[in-house]
Amino acid sequence: MLESLPSLLWAGLTFTIPLTLLSFTFGLMLGLVTAVARLFGPAPVVAIARFYVWVIRGTPLLVQLFVIFYGLPSANILLDAFTAALIGFSLNVGAYTSEIIRAVISSVPRGQWEAAYSIGMSWSQAMRRTILPQAARVAVPPLSNTFISLVKDTSLAAAITVPEMFQTAQRIVATTYEPLILYILAALIYLAMSSVLSALQVRLERRFARYGGFLEART
Repeated sequence: MLESLPSLLWAGLTFTIPLTLLSFTFGLMLGLVTAVARLFGPAPVVAIARFYVWVIRGTPLLVQLFVIFYGLPSANILLDAFTAALIGFSLNVGAYTSEIIRAVISSVPRGQWEAAYSIGMSWSQAMRRTILPQAARVAVPPLSNTFISLVKDTSLAAAITVPEMFQTAQRIVATTYEPLILYILAALIYLAMSSVLSALQVRLERRFARYGGFLEART
């Protein structure tokens, strides 16, 4: 374990963490656009957004990665492993976060829209200054859970040859023939990362709760 730990940590630092951060960032932006399109877009745009969410949510993430990395070359679209994983994870996160964002935007009372319009705000100003700040507080727990799940899901990138932490463990197993020790070590690292993120999530939720919500209602 001690001999393999530096290699696994380096793989996590150079591939797992960047893949997670980039995928979540792009996925969150895509999710916001998709959610707004479904709520406020014209009928053709709504149909496209619904179809995208339906396809991504209805197919396994591993299959999506295989289609992008192994399938697209048949259409003369060649992608390196990291780029293919980034696209796959971003599309997947975008579909799920769009449902979260759509739900939290819909949960903002209609009176908030009317109040924003009454003081002269445009639709975009009302969305940016009134609706999204309120929706963000409600969205923190489910989006945080999505981010934590993404950290663990990045292990699937090993299937398309991304040299992230889990594939590094597989390579070491191939030379040491110690699968139990190496896979437990990888699991412990994922567990530690998830635990740190869960603790940060709790602090973030408490910070947002100061401005209203469960903690305020409880007190």
